[in-house]
Amino acid sequence: MTNSKYLMEHADEARRLELKTDIEKISAQVRWAGLRSGMRVADLGCGPGKITELLHRLAGPDGKAVGIDNSLQRIAHAEQHYGSSGARFHCRDLLDPMDDLGRFDFIYVRFVLEYYRSQASSIVRSVTRLLEPDGILCLVDLDYTCMSQFGMPPRLAKASAAVMAKLREEADFDPGVGAKLYSMLYDLGFRSLNVNVEANHLIFGELDSVQEFDWTKRVEVVFKNSGYEFGEYEDGYDGFFAEFKASFTDPRRFFYMPLICCRGVRPVEQ
Repeated sequence: MTNSKYLMEHADEARRLELKTDIEKISAQVRWAGLRSGMRVADLGCGPGKITELLHRLAGPDGKAVGIDNSLQRIAHAEQHYGSSGARFHCRDLLDPMDDLGRFDFIYVRFVLEYYRSQASSIVRSVTRLLEPDGILCLVDLDYTCMSQFGMPPRLAKASAAVMAKLREEADFDPGVGAKLYSMLYDLGFRSLNVNVEANHLIFGELDSVQEFDWTKRVEVVFKNSGYEFGEYEDGYDGFFAEFKASFTDPRRFFYMPLICCRGVRPVEQ
């Protein structure tokens, strides 16, 4: 992902991504999608490389995994921490041609398309060309990426929705891209389509340290840098952040976020 597109860009992002990545869930997800031993796999938008290393292990000794991301910092992190596993990493822009990387049996695109509201369909079309005949494309993203929380104070809910609307229009961010994944593959003629929906975040009761770090950092980076003035609060963003912290750490709060995973087999005519 390009740095200009990635809203969560900050110095500690590799750590946040690694902490919140649930290897067991992702392993089950990609096996459901059809990942098998011996496949050549691409992880597009690979971030710090933790998932790419998992895909390499699942592909087995006869398979290969390639991680692709446009962040030089995270590709350097991936090479340092996971390069010795046999996974390979490339710093590339997903909007540029990638035919020189060869063909893949399985392509995994997780939490990428939400940053490309106006270009998501064209990215999926380009990625399709990288698949081998009968290759599998697995798209994973969120539906309604916002603070979907029962018990949120009205003022906090209003400001949060306004920030999301601003990011949608000005940063090309799509908080509802998950619901579009099936149609993207259907319109391209993918075969053997299947969809799985689960909770990416399900938070109730006391927060654990990873949840608190993850969501506090999201608000500190995305909301603070959104350009929104937070006019609902006398002290602007600081007032918003204080109310967010009080609301989100309240054990009465119920917070959820749907994750949609769609997989399909490459169209014959592609």
